[in-house]
Amino acid sequence: MSYAHLTLQERYVIYHLKLCRLSHREIGRRLNRHHTTISREIARNGPRYPRGVYWHEAAQAWALER
Repeated sequence: MSYAHLTLQERYVIYHLKLCRLSHREIGRRLNRHHTTISREIARNGPRYPRGVYWHEAAQAWALER
């Protein structure tokens, strides 16, 4: 099964939709991605402290490091 990494633009959309408090399922629908992809992205590249905000530029940097 093939897959494509999230782009900076998709991470930017995730950032804004998370600020609007949309669910992972709704964000996935809007990006045409599976909701588990969104959940994993936020878990792996999300805030490093409780109640932090998902920041797309930091997420992109952490993803590129891996």
